[in-house]
Amino acid sequence: MRLAETALTTVAGFMLASWNAWILGRADLARDRDARMIAVGNTTPHGRLWSANYPGLIRWFLCEYEQAEALAAQALELCEQYQLPWFAAGDRALLGIARSQLGRGAEGIALIRRGIGEMREFGILAIGLLTAELAAALGRDGAIVEALATVEQALQVNSDDIWYRPGIFRIRGELRLKHRQTELAEADFREAVALAQQMGAKAWELRATMSLARLLASTGRRGEACSMLTEIYNWFTEGFDTADLKEAKALLEELGGIGALPV
Repeated sequence: MRLAETALTTVAGFMLASWNAWILGRADLARDRDARMIAVGNTTPHGRLWSANYPGLIRWFLCEYEQAEALAAQALELCEQYQLPWFAAGDRALLGIARSQLGRGAEGIALIRRGIGEMREFGILAIGLLTAELAAALGRDGAIVEALATVEQALQVNSDDIWYRPGIFRIRGELRLKHRQTELAEADFREAVALAQQMGAKAWELRATMSLARLLASTGRRGEACSMLTEIYNWFTEGFDTADLKEAKALLEELGGIGALPV
């Protein structure tokens, strides 16, 4: 029993450490901690069950949606087999996010909605980021008005828990941009960047800066866009194979700032 409890505690510790590493801009370290979590989890049956529920989250953060989909589907199957509905709710929402990103919009939205609803039933309140991802999925599906209402709900959920708020402001900015609310979108992107900087959340800062840089470039402010994106890009020392940093590099090349980039 003591071995099982120790394994579960260690799994949870590595899971949180992996999330924190990604948020702080250390994608390679996040992957390493994720691998160590799985290795520890495999030492006990309960540990294997617990650790199965977390790798898909890191793949989501890394924008590796096909892997996230596969891992979430596997975890959901295990949770239903062993009757762990509170874990299944989160896995279902994650599966929906991945499928929405992979072009299966209606199915993804339905899964996210169901997962969030089940989490509420079990008293799980940390649903702000999932609600924002539901808004993003609605936006991709063309339901902009509903998406904007949903992202406002996301900002009201656990408003004192700020770790995910830069991501929500960025999503709201992208939705406002689709709704041709350019000035409001720019304000959201700047809020997301500023909050991420206060937190030291480099992953959130990079994404928000890319959104802001695109908007600035589209309104004739390419110099400012290039300068701010170069600064955050040059901060990174790892994770150059991730989707975010590849996208940032491509955007910098488009803006003419490639000369300052690492090889």
